[in-house]
Amino acid sequence: MSGVVTGDAVVLGLQPARLPSRALALVIDLAVIMVVYMAISLGLLLLTLSLDEAALAAVNVAAFVLVLVGAPIAVETLTHGRSLGKLACGLRVVRDDGGPIRFRHALVRGAMGVVEILMTSGVVAVIASLVSERGRRLGDVFAGTLVVRERVATSAGMMLPPPPPWLAGRFTGLDLSAVPDGLWLEIRQYLTRMRQLDPAVGQRMADRLANELVARTGAPPPPGVPAAAYLAGVVAERQAREAHRAFAAHPVPGAVPGPVPGAGAGFVPTYATPAAPPAVPTAPVVPVVPAAASAPADPPAPATGFAPPA
Repeated sequence: MSGVVTGDAVVLGLQPARLPSRALALVIDLAVIMVVYMAISLGLLLLTLSLDEAALAAVNVAAFVLVLVGAPIAVETLTHGRSLGKLACGLRVVRDDGGPIRFRHALVRGAMGVVEILMTSGVVAVIASLVSERGRRLGDVFAGTLVVRERVATSAGMMLPPPPPWLAGRFTGLDLSAVPDGLWLEIRQYLTRMRQLDPAVGQRMADRLANELVARTGAPPPPGVPAAAYLAGVVAERQAREAHRAFAAHPVPGAVPGPVPGAGAGFVPTYATPAAPPAVPTAPVVPVVPAAASAPADPPAPATGFAPPA
């Protein structure tokens, strides 16, 4: 697996996508785009029947540019590099340093895609991807981007470090809904490799990621919390919420949910063991004694009768 090298000379564990998966994603994207283009063209044809040939040609060119060129650029910009085809194949477009792309990256990729994909039926893009070490086409080379795989097996040695214990419960009220997946990916990659980095490089990366996270959440970290500890605490809080939702959706049969702790560090939902049912009182067992042994024999009755007279 070849890595992605950031601007700080840090190798990230991103696996570049190869030609087969990229081709499949492109076929899905082109199929969706062509369906949308044909539907829009049919609608425009019905609406512009009264126009002359020059106006019809202008409308068709505008529809071609907006749908076949503008739509992919807009989708990649808004989704930070994940079109419908890339989402289905588990791919994403990122910068050379592993960060999310922006409009200028999507614009260059889309403009070059018209030449190397649409005008040449993809021949130029295929040749460039086969020649490139990381499978990049010309649009990626000029835009400074790379298509990577998101669905990769997680190594056992790349576990996230736990946050400091004194950060327990500090991020329970943090709103994480606006944090994109690309930023979570960057933070996880940094946390799994921060012990392997040069201290100065690692500090710069932690500060940059912490600033981006604060901008997304709108809440600064607590005073005196280092950037790396802040990132670890927020990631642990996100994992705690996902684990809580998973356990709530799929409860353990026969288990009674116990109290859910609010600590963000090392949160594991706990389940109380059901109490044993109270014992049902039973009547004491009375031993059965034979009748002959239970009571003494009656004394003999006195003799009755008349004595003869003297």
